[in-house]
Amino acid sequence: MNHNRIVCFDLEMCCWNENGVGRTGEIIEVGLAEIDLVKGSIVKRAQYYVKPERDEVSMFCTELTGITPRKIDKQGRPLAEVVKSMVKNFGGSNKIYAAWGHDERILFDECQAKGIAEPFNEFINLATLYRIQQRLKDKRIGHKQAQEALDIEWEGRQHSGYVDAYNLAKLALKML
Repeated sequence: MNHNRIVCFDLEMCCWNENGVGRTGEIIEVGLAEIDLVKGSIVKRAQYYVKPERDEVSMFCTELTGITPRKIDKQGRPLAEVVKSMVKNFGGSNKIYAAWGHDERILFDECQAKGIAEPFNEFINLATLYRIQQRLKDKRIGHKQAQEALDIEWEGRQHSGYVDAYNLAKLALKML
């Protein structure tokens, strides 16, 4: 296990807003940014689009994420291929992965449903760690709000897995 490297990741899923209620479906993007804790820097980034098997990219989802059905048709790959790329390019069980919230559950549940091996074993929920560090026991806080509270500039469009993973890596460098 390489404890000096952490792979921050963010997922975007098919999403809908029906009568003011949001719901999500299959993963359509995985953004990753690996940090080196010794160097104190982001050392690698990647973005993978996933072609959903049962869902589609709604207009609401495109407005929120910037991901279009055309982009998924052209660049999307099956989740099994994306997971293989993640493991090959970022390491699987020999790395620690981190996300804001429970993205690992979403990824693992979809992997299980599709018969895909889980891509990693070790996981850090940075939202929980942040709440502990900041003594915010019962308060939920979003990734962007937490980052700005620590005077870390947000860069790029929110709800892009690639951008969110990069910003999360910047936050993780400060927290860890």
